Amino acid sequence: MKLVEPPSCSSPSTVVFIGRNHRGQWVAQQQNGLYGGLFVNRAQAIKYALFENGQHPETIIELPREIELDMGRKPDAAAPKRAA
Repeated sequence: MKLVEPPSCSSPSTVVFIGRNHRGQWVAQQQNGLYGGLFVNRAQAIKYALFENGQHPETIIELPREIELDMGRKPDAAAPKRAA
């Protein structure tokens, strides 16, 4: 019998990062930069992330550091860079 991982585990492109930017606004950004937005509160950022990623809460990662919305990023730029 072949074991198959659920789509949320095998498709890293569905990961959505949420967190606050330097102005305190909430940001939701898909890992590869395909979609994202600014929100007034955490609940709205999560609601958006769930809508965009097909209702997979396990693929939403809340970042403890600042995250800036970057809609000019190319899709192959992947995840936000870590601070040194």
